[in-house]
Amino acid sequence: MKDPHDIVKGMIRTEKGANLLPLNKYLFWVDKSSNKIEIKKAVEDIYKVKVDGVNTVMMRGKSKRVRYAMGKTPDWKKAIVTLKEGSKIDIA
Repeated sequence: MKDPHDIVKGMIRTEKGANLLPLNKYLFWVDKSSNKIEIKKAVEDIYKVKVDGVNTVMMRGKSKRVRYAMGKTPDWKKAIVTLKEGSKIDIA
């Protein structure tokens, strides 16, 4: 089994994520190969909360140009985790 910190790489702090906080939803940057069940277990283990649901989005990398060469940022996966009533993650 994977380590929970290998599945959940970090919390995403954006304006959209701040708008979701009153709905008890949090954004996480997760491993591309992880599924919703693994993400749910990892968040519960790391933050000691109860998860109600998980939605995932595959984010495409953007095209970037450095001088004459075209490049691309890597693809990544984002998870929107909904917590059960009474559960909360302290964001310091």
